[in-house]
Amino acid sequence: MKQQRKCPLSGENAPNVDYKNLDLLKSYTSERGHIIPRRITGICPKKQRELALSIKRARYLALMPYCNN
Repeated sequence: MKQQRKCPLSGENAPNVDYKNLDLLKSYTSERGHIIPRRITGICPKKQRELALSIKRARYLALMPYCNN
């Protein structure tokens, strides 16, 4: 039986998912600039959608690159 993982972005003392929090957003993107899927990171679906939206906003505002070559 698999052990369930806790969502690192939910609960008390969890970091705020925001497009301005670039250190958090960079930790959930690969070295090529892709968003890491939730089956690898273990984030709950609600927080994964918030994270993806925040990464896309940061990219649109030129705070993060779309891809790293």
